[in-house]
Amino acid sequence: MLRVGQKRRKRTRSAAVVTAAAVASMLMTGTSAQALPGNSGSADAAAGAIGIHQVSATRAVLNVFSPSMNRVISNEVLHSPEGGPAPTLVLLNGALGNEDGVGWLNNSGVEKFFLDKKVTVVAPIGGRFSFYTDWQTTDPVLGSNMWQTYLSRELPAAVDAAYGSTGRRGVAGLSMSGGPALDLAIQAPDVFDAAASFSGCPAPSNPLATAGISAMIAGGLNNPFNMWGLPGSQGWRDHDPSLNVERLRGTAVYVSSSRGLPGPVDRIPDGAIPPFGGMAVEAMVNHCTSIFVDALRRADVPATVSMREEGAHTWPLFEDQLREAWYTTLAPALGTS
Repeated sequence: MLRVGQKRRKRTRSAAVVTAAAVASMLMTGTSAQALPGNSGSADAAAGAIGIHQVSATRAVLNVFSPSMNRVISNEVLHSPEGGPAPTLVLLNGALGNEDGVGWLNNSGVEKFFLDKKVTVVAPIGGRFSFYTDWQTTDPVLGSNMWQTYLSRELPAAVDAAYGSTGRRGVAGLSMSGGPALDLAIQAPDVFDAAASFSGCPAPSNPLATAGISAMIAGGLNNPFNMWGLPGSQGWRDHDPSLNVERLRGTAVYVSSSRGLPGPVDRIPDGAIPPFGGMAVEAMVNHCTSIFVDALRRADVPATVSMREEGAHTWPLFEDQLREAWYTTLAPALGTS
């Protein structure tokens, strides 16, 4: 692991705190759901219709109505049992957006890891094949994808209203959502103080990356050109972190990937068949990540870089990357530990 560039400069930003009192209706789930009081003065309050289902003392599901997508988004939340304002970390899931039950809280040890951390962790459910961006065109299969708007404007307001906030926020993603996590920080620098990519592709406009991303989206029977337009168009370049590294100056950045060789970090049982698919995917995203890292170095933009020899695109690898990112990058930027 190494640092690229010098110590980041501090940024100031305004954090819009939108509460839920002026919403048209409250969304409830289960017998332990609760509505949230608040102020009614915000013109954007309709974006924060909120209902909470408390799963345990530190885990909940927060339902948020998204006007931009005209639907309710459920978000898994880990929060301190002590309450009080805390920074927010948005954890984005992989290709299917945890719609298949595969995500951070089900497949890793993040719940235990964050148990003693003063931070509100939010993992949205949904966004399969969306790359967590605002699509240029509504997709016949996926519908309206306005995830950048949701994650940078609607969700922060709802989380602030529900749990309070110190005004600091970070975003991190794995695999499909790794590059988009960095892109969100580029598109909304007033919202995110830190961003991390775990085995993602932060160079989507590279021809090989564009082909792979398009094939992934098309594999779900979706039109990849509804996202940022045709390959090579300005939309792909505008959302390419490797082409916009200057806009990450002042943001705490962590990026990591592996050559794709299995190792102890993957915790593969003895005698098990090697994860050949994961090995191939990790090797591809490693190439993509290297393009981004080279761009950081040319521009001398500060970042924490962890290019690994071992790791095969497994959940244990992602979890290890998250732990490293937390202590080196995310926690310091969020003002917590």
